[in-house]
Amino acid sequence: MTEIPTTGAFTIIPSNDLSAAIPFWERLGLVRTGGDANYIIMTGWGCEVHLTQAGPGEWRVPDHNPFGIFIRTPDVEAIAARVDDLIIRPGGVLRHREWGMYEVGIAGPDNLLVRVGWPSRLIAR
Repeated sequence: MTEIPTTGAFTIIPSNDLSAAIPFWERLGLVRTGGDANYIIMTGWGCEVHLTQAGPGEWRVPDHNPFGIFIRTPDVEAIAARVDDLIIRPGGVLRHREWGMYEVGIAGPDNLLVRVGWPSRLIAR
């Protein structure tokens, strides 16, 4: 059976240490589904994240990644439970935000900001 690709936008995240970044994404619940040694495709929770090894040029920013990613899924609580020790405290704790999202902020590899959320109106209170 041929797999039908999904439409949408997927993020490409450069990493200073690609081998150290992979376990973080696996911990969030994504699995490696493709790529090669310097370009990894991770999927899960209805998302696709592409990780690439940052080279020695402008993409490499020691101890800081200027990129961020927002994962929109109704499974916010399940993901937050998997990475409780990585939640950005105090501001990133899981809660309903004034902009209408139930979300959590997570510190990813190279201090990448990872936010996971779902519209508050769709969450059973």
